[in-house]
Amino acid sequence: MKVCKFSDPDYQDVVDALVNRSNMDLFVQDETVRKILNDVKEQGDAAVLKLTHQFDRHTLPLEKIKVSAEEIAAAYKEVKPEELAALKEAAKRIRLFHERQKQDSWSYEEEGVMLGQMVRPLAVAGIYVPGGKASYPSSVLMNAIPAKVAGVERVVMCSPFPDAETRPHVLVAADLAGVTEIYKVGGAQAVAAMAFGTDTIPRVDKIVGPGNIFVALAKRLVFGIVDIDMIAGPSEILIIADSSANPAYVAADLLSQAEHDEDAVPILVTPDAALAENVRQELEKQVKALSKQAIAEVSLNNNCYLLITPSLEEAVEMANEIAPEHLELAVENPPEWVKKVNNAGAIFMGHYTPEAMGDYLAGPNHVLPTSGTARFSSPLGVYDFIKRTSLISYTKGALQSCGKTVTMLAEMEDLGGHANSVKLRLEGPDKKT
Repeated sequence: MKVCKFSDPDYQDVVDALVNRSNMDLFVQDETVRKILNDVKEQGDAAVLKLTHQFDRHTLPLEKIKVSAEEIAAAYKEVKPEELAALKEAAKRIRLFHERQKQDSWSYEEEGVMLGQMVRPLAVAGIYVPGGKASYPSSVLMNAIPAKVAGVERVVMCSPFPDAETRPHVLVAADLAGVTEIYKVGGAQAVAAMAFGTDTIPRVDKIVGPGNIFVALAKRLVFGIVDIDMIAGPSEILIIADSSANPAYVAADLLSQAEHDEDAVPILVTPDAALAENVRQELEKQVKALSKQAIAEVSLNNNCYLLITPSLEEAVEMANEIAPEHLELAVENPPEWVKKVNNAGAIFMGHYTPEAMGDYLAGPNHVLPTSGTARFSSPLGVYDFIKRTSLISYTKGALQSCGKTVTMLAEMEDLGGHANSVKLRLEGPDKKT
C-alpha cells in the first residue's frame, strides 16, 4: 500500500492517476470476444455448448443448460433455514427500497394540445450473475428485483456453473427474486446468447449485471443491439475519515473491497496522518485473518492508497474528482459533509455504516458505477427496466394556431416534406379518410 502526503513531490501524480484510473483495458481481449460473439450469432446453441464446455469445464447436454424446477426445489433443501431467512430478509428490503423508484405515466392538456409520457416496462430483461470465483446470491437479488418491481414479465438469468457446481444459494435467490428462467452459461457467450438469441436462450431487451473483462467487453460490443446498464470495472472504495474514525473499522472496510479481486481499489483520504498510520498497521494485521488473504494482499500492494490531505474540505474535493463506486464518510458529522459530495455511486454515512450493509441488506442497489463513471452514471434501479414513450395530440384548432411556425422551422432545414405535411392540413380541404 502507498502512503502519500500532500507535501510529497509525487502527491499530485498519485491523485491524477486515481482520477484517470481504468484498470480494465476494454481492447486487450477484443479479438477473442468478437469471435465468441460472432460464433454464437452464427452457430447459436452449438457455439454456446462448445464455449461453455471450454470455459466452465462441464459437458452438460443442451437440454440440461436450463435449470429445471426440480433443481430449484433441490436447492431449497441444501440451503440452511437461517440462510433462507437471511435471503428473504434481504429480498424484502431491496424490494421495499426499489418500490419507491416506480414511475407513472403522465399527461397534460393546454388549448387543444395533449402532451404526455407513457411508461412501460421492458418485455424481457437479461441479468448476468458472475460466478467464476465465487457464488453471488446477493447479485441475483440486486439485479432481478428491480426488474420485477418495474413490471418486467420475463427475467432471463445467465450465470456460470463451473465444473457443474449446483450453486444452491444462487438458485434460491433467483426463485425468491422472481427470475423466470435460468441458464448455466457464463462469460461472453452468455452475453452473446442473450443479445442475439438462440433456439434455447431467448433474445432480451437489456442486459444488466457485472462480470469479468470478457463480459464487460461483450456488453460494450452488443450495445445498440440490446441495451446495457453499464460496463463495470473493479470494485473500489474511498473512505473519508477524520480523527473521530476508528482505524480498525476503516481498515476492515478497505479490506472488504480488497478481497473482491486483485484489481480492487481501496483508498483512504484523511487529514489525520496518525490515523493513516494506524490504518496501515491495522491493514497488515487484519489481512492475515482473511480467507481470501492472497487476493486482498495483491490489491493492497498494487492499488491501495492512504492519502493525507491538508484538510477535510480537500478530502471531499478529491473524492468528487475520483468519483468512487463506494464512498464512506467516517467523520464526526456525516450529514454536513454529504451536502458537499457530488460524485459517488453510493454514500455510507457514519462510523456504524460499513459498505457491506449496502452490499447485502440495506436496500439500495449494489450494482454501482465504477472507474469514475459516477460522474455521469447512477446505480442500477427500476428506471433501468422501463422505457418512456412520448404522447402528442393536436386538435384542428391547435394545429392552425401554430402550424405556420412548424412549416417555417421545417423550411429552415430545407425539409419540404415536413412543411407540406402541415400545409396540407392548414390550407387544403378537410377530407375525411
